[in-house]
Amino acid sequence: MSKKISHYINGKIHDGSFDRSGEIFNPATGEITGLVDFATPALVDETVKAATIAAQAWGKTSLTKRVQTLFAFREILNARKEELAAVITSEHGKVLSDALGEVTRGLEVAEFACGIPHLLKGGYSEGVSTGIDVYSIRQPLGVVGIISPFNFPAMVPMWFFPVAIATGNAVILKPSEKDPSAAMMIAQMWEQAGLPAGVFNVLHGDKVAVDAMLQHPGIKSISFVGSTPIAQYIYETGTKHGKRIQALGGAKNHMLVLPDADLDLAADAAVNAGFGSAGERCMAISVLVAVEPVADKIIEKIKDRMIKLSTGDGTKGTDMGPLVTRVHRDKVAGYVEAGVKEGATLVVDGRNPTVNGAANGFWLGPTLFDNVTANMSIYTDEIFGPVLSVVRVKSYEEGVKLINEHIYGNGTAIFTNDGGAARRFQNEIQVGMIGINVPIPVPAAYYSFGGWKSSLFGDTHAHGTEGVHFFTRGKVVTSRWLDPSHGGINLGFPQN
Repeated sequence: MSKKISHYINGKIHDGSFDRSGEIFNPATGEITGLVDFATPALVDETVKAATIAAQAWGKTSLTKRVQTLFAFREILNARKEELAAVITSEHGKVLSDALGEVTRGLEVAEFACGIPHLLKGGYSEGVSTGIDVYSIRQPLGVVGIISPFNFPAMVPMWFFPVAIATGNAVILKPSEKDPSAAMMIAQMWEQAGLPAGVFNVLHGDKVAVDAMLQHPGIKSISFVGSTPIAQYIYETGTKHGKRIQALGGAKNHMLVLPDADLDLAADAAVNAGFGSAGERCMAISVLVAVEPVADKIIEKIKDRMIKLSTGDGTKGTDMGPLVTRVHRDKVAGYVEAGVKEGATLVVDGRNPTVNGAANGFWLGPTLFDNVTANMSIYTDEIFGPVLSVVRVKSYEEGVKLINEHIYGNGTAIFTNDGGAARRFQNEIQVGMIGINVPIPVPAAYYSFGGWKSSLFGDTHAHGTEGVHFFTRGKVVTSRWLDPSHGGINLGFPQN
């Protein structure tokens, strides 16, 4: 065991002792690599008090100075992205190229937030009545909380905190206790960028810390990404305590393949989107809906690609790494066993893969099922692992009906060469994010990310314009000035 991780509060690492902690693993070896301290409700309160003081000053800081800090953070993050990716791989297990891609997508949100002066511009109406003008402004909330999942320890927090900080708020980030080091490294980057102490804080912990954040009156909003049951709990508990909540939940993302589709392109997409990051993505394709007569052909193409994939240590150039913990690995393997018992056809079994890595790693290879039906647990549940299910349907209409009847509505994709069918699909499908010949339709940072139905609790999606509105409150001012006035003479060029 080589490291001990504690909290980052008010610009420094906490030096106290804690009764409770969690183990950190290297998923590729199964070894315990460190311990992370778990926050108490008292520490949450201490952090909120420090963040409240910092938020008051930061919210009054000029947009020019705030943006300069954002630009500095962006440059530091870009310069250290490979280092951050290596930290992610060591604790999550995803391969280095995938970890680097995660950091890059988070970097895009930081770049978006650098344009905050334009995004905070209000409206202005002159002379709405005699001598009266009306204008609108947006102001920060104060202290905001972020509770992020294990699967994207850098990107998901960066969906939120660049926008929150740019709009003048102070942030308390509670990363997953499974891979906490990325958050600590990001805190160092903010410090290096010149962000005032207390504006960005990191608290580690489990449900105790989460509940304390949800109930604390000093935290004005909570942003969350995770499973649907927890997202619903976050939403219900947080709103009961007067908070704004954006809680992004689970998913079961479908990929509808029409008979006219390029099946080689579709097979590549299914493998990439189904098994990237070992399927531990909320936007992973876990169900391929094949409109007959394409099922046999595309299954064969997917199988041919799967058997060429290498599973192993993410630092050794493999295609797919381990799952994040042994408990999660066993849970996913349990779904494979359930699928067999429920009558699905196991085409490729990943439970005992040949791996390029230590024997005690949390391994589960790519797995493919055929003849999956809507009543099977491998179809209804979010497995969050490298398991791809093929459902056969007779028509486009049957496929759309299947997708629309699922409780989740996060992302979906259609593969076709028919523009009319694609247009019809994007209008008829009841899902928040749609890909047309794109398997993972994660929008660019200046659009907003979020699903429908049981994939989202709350009305506001992440980043983009909706993210700016979530972290600010609107105010409308009606003004009349009866006497003109002017200030003194100053020929210097204004800088702040």
